[in-house]
Amino acid sequence: VTRKGVPDMKFRQIATFLGLAIVPTMWAHTASADNVKIGSLGAITGPIVSLVAEINKAERAAIAEINKAGGILGKKVALVEADTACNPQTAVDAANKLINIERVSIIVGALCSGASISAHSNVAKNSNVAMISPASTSPAITTLSDNDLFFRVVPSDAFQGIMLAKLVLSKGTKKVALTWINNDYGKGFADAFKASYIAGGGKITNSSGHEEGKASYRSELATLAKGGADTLVLLAYGDGSGVTMMKQALEGGLFKTFVGGDGMKSDKLVSTLGATNLKGHFYGTIATGKSSSEADKFKAMYGNGKSFKFNSPYANNGYDAIMISALAIAAAGKTDRAAVAKAVRKVASAPGAQVGPGDMEKALKLINQGKDINYQGASGPHDFDKNGDVPGVIAEWQISGNGYKVSDPMK
Repeated sequence: VTRKGVPDMKFRQIATFLGLAIVPTMWAHTASADNVKIGSLGAITGPIVSLVAEINKAERAAIAEINKAGGILGKKVALVEADTACNPQTAVDAANKLINIERVSIIVGALCSGASISAHSNVAKNSNVAMISPASTSPAITTLSDNDLFFRVVPSDAFQGIMLAKLVLSKGTKKVALTWINNDYGKGFADAFKASYIAGGGKITNSSGHEEGKASYRSELATLAKGGADTLVLLAYGDGSGVTMMKQALEGGLFKTFVGGDGMKSDKLVSTLGATNLKGHFYGTIATGKSSSEADKFKAMYGNGKSFKFNSPYANNGYDAIMISALAIAAAGKTDRAAVAKAVRKVASAPGAQVGPGDMEKALKLINQGKDINYQGASGPHDFDKNGDVPGVIAEWQISGNGYKVSDPMK
């Protein structure tokens, strides 16, 4: 495809340099210049649509709560949303829109790891804009050269991979086939799982990466099944390759049990394949929060499901990322991006008065009095380490009724 004789890739490079958005699927909600702007790099299109919808709703609920408390710096806060489609190039275009056109002070997101890495490395880092991801879990992010500008309120898959291996072994499953989506998320997760599972005495009969968006994975599945494993560990997105692979594996009678990570916990997968067909044959892991008074308060505020589907994956994390972003702007005392970035750690770590969900008015009062605060979130504490990571906890999910049930945190 060309535009007036300019090759498509070259056109994209020029557009990126100029800060233009050219991808049809990329959208943004604009805001008044009188607002304090927080950007949101979501993925309203692409392979994790059902997860993203609830994360975005939780982010909007947080913004509404902040504005009800009086806003930030004497102004209303606006959430400016842009779509990455979970695509690294689209993420660059979306980040350019938020940073160079909308002039946001900080960004929540992205969600898919490849989109986060690309948006940060190509746009946000050069503009001193901090990013706080609610859902990017690739181990590659830990060692990202980010000038202390990238944070995440979700644990790395280096940890989730270990816990998933532990879970599979605990069920007496000593032989599995393994496939992963061929991107930053899938590969990092697979590497961590593979090392831990083999170290624990498990055997991986066949393994391979796969590409997103194919109509058929039957040949890949047939090869994976040749090793004789009854269980397939599928590290992908339930709204994308995950649902296609599981459907075709079930149709071919290739595997009896399926195991996934956080990306496979999708409503679309259950509605497509049927809870009855999956019950007892499908389980996995997901990041969750520790029991706490903050989590209890969050549930009391939003557990009725009117604002978003409560306990939907990473909705709590999206809420927390917005809250930390708003508090960082307040602590900086201005919308200057570098100042806001430096304040992220300050508002989310000890020392300081503890504040949490529903405490925005209290938190702003403390900040205005010159006092330190320590935000304790709906998804847990967020004491960022030197890499901008948090430890977090992992829980098991299984099919229950017509949906999912999340168990207590694993130990």
